[in-house]
Amino acid sequence: MSVSLKILVSICLVLNIVPYVFSIKCWNCRSSNDPKCADPFDNSTVPITDCKQERGLSHLPGVRPSMCRKIRQKVNGEWRYFRDCAYLGEVGIQGDERFCLMRTGTYNIFIEYCTCNSKDGCNSSSIFSPLPFTAFLLTTAILKWLL
Repeated sequence: MSVSLKILVSICLVLNIVPYVFSIKCWNCRSSNDPKCADPFDNSTVPITDCKQERGLSHLPGVRPSMCRKIRQKVNGEWRYFRDCAYLGEVGIQGDERFCLMRTGTYNIFIEYCTCNSKDGCNSSSIFSPLPFTAFLLTTAILKWLL
C-alpha cells in the first residue's frame, strides 16, 4: 500500500476521533424541575448543552467540562436525577463508563454518580457505551493492517 494512502487513512481516523476529545454535548436537567429527566429518560423537553459553551465555575478557574454526568440519588425514599456537564473526575470507574460510582450513607441516602465522554448525550441512560476504547482498538487494528 502506498505511503500517501496510509497517510490519508490515518488522517481520516484522527479526524473521526478528535470531536470526542475536544467537545461534548450533554443533557442538562433535574428531575425536580422536569419529571422526564428521571429514568426512563425522555429527552423531548430536555435541552442538550454544548459543554464548551458553559461559563465555567468560579471555584475552579480555568477548568473546563470534558465529560457528561448523570447523578441518581435517593434521599429519604425519594429518587432524584441530575444530568449535566462534568468538570472533574474520571470517566466511569477506571476508565470504563459502563460502571458508575455508588455510595450509601446514613439517614437512608444513596447516590450513583456516572460520568461518560463516549458521545454527545451519553448521559441519557444508565448504560453507557465504551466508544472511545472501541475506536482506539479499531484504529490500532487498521493501522497494523496498513503498515
